[in-house]
Amino acid sequence: MLNYLKMKNNISVLTLLLFFGIILFFSQCDIDPEITDIDPNATNWVYDATPYNVVAVGGIPPFPYPVNNPLTAKGVALGRKLFYDPILSGDSTQSCSSCHSVHHAFSDTTQFSIGIDGLPGKRNAMPIYNLGYSPFDNGFFWDGRATTLEDQAIIPIQDPLEMHEIMPNVIIKLSNSSFYPQMFYEAFEVEEITNDDVANAIAQFIKSIVSGNSRYDKAAAGEVFLTDQEVQGFELFNALDGGDCFHCHGINAGLFTDFQYRNNGIDSILTFVNFLDAGLGVVTGDTLDYGKFKTPSLRNVELTAPYMHDGRFATLEEVLDFYSENVNPTPFTDNFMQFAFQGGVQLTSDEKAAIIAFLKTLTDDGFKNNPEYQNPF
Repeated sequence: MLNYLKMKNNISVLTLLLFFGIILFFSQCDIDPEITDIDPNATNWVYDATPYNVVAVGGIPPFPYPVNNPLTAKGVALGRKLFYDPILSGDSTQSCSSCHSVHHAFSDTTQFSIGIDGLPGKRNAMPIYNLGYSPFDNGFFWDGRATTLEDQAIIPIQDPLEMHEIMPNVIIKLSNSSFYPQMFYEAFEVEEITNDDVANAIAQFIKSIVSGNSRYDKAAAGEVFLTDQEVQGFELFNALDGGDCFHCHGINAGLFTDFQYRNNGIDSILTFVNFLDAGLGVVTGDTLDYGKFKTPSLRNVELTAPYMHDGRFATLEEVLDFYSENVNPTPFTDNFMQFAFQGGVQLTSDEKAAIIAFLKTLTDDGFKNNPEYQNPF
């Protein structure tokens, strides 16, 4: 009998050890390698305001660090995690990164991104980089409806065609997380997460995303040489009697956008009531703003197809064909489209090819492979 009890006791101990071993194994499998220091004891959390250093390499200007919502290491790390976390969507299946892939300069490869309910959006997903350089009163999105990046950050979460969630639910899910409460405290010194905290974190990550170290930039620094065709494309890009691209995508500041809203004559419209998408006009209510959309940067443009606010052009060749021969001279067409009366700048096939060759020198391979922009999960 004594031997039997000893055997039974040993089996019980082994069973308990096996049980706790299995629990420990699976709990470790679920831990994000970046959040292994998360402590459920709130009294041990420490606010950390260490600034985040944006490395603006290559041909872009020094980063204009914002006074409001300054970038911190903890804030940017939290924003990156939120950007990639599908918990922000209504059914926890879609994240910001679902429509803004780092491999495509944080844009999408489809004309209209598909939301969690299987519904397409109304415009092409804009690329995300160098947005921290945009004038703070200039707006974001194609139509400028968000005044700041903080405003922009949470609009897609609540859009029925996109992530289709409401912010009270987002706050509940984040507050019930095993790690987000501590991350928010360390980033913003808050014990209760708010909408503003979510917006500030995502905006910090977005502002940290910069690109300026392409082959063009290396050539400008004398490190490499462009081909003859690429040089010709550069010259045509900046020539009034060539491609005439520089008015809206000037190279002087190294950002290849003026951050303005323009009607490029893409549609043949005679009166403002005929616009299928009025763009900035819907936001301002000014009929002169109808059909105006934000000028996108041409950095990494090779990666961001399809093109235009509605993604109507699948290739850069189609874009150059439009600007060469198909610009519409409407009452709303921007004055910088000064060759609209002849349908465009009238480029030859060789000139189009040269401009495209130059545009491809703006691809920043280091940007799309930067580990600080990748999925942290």
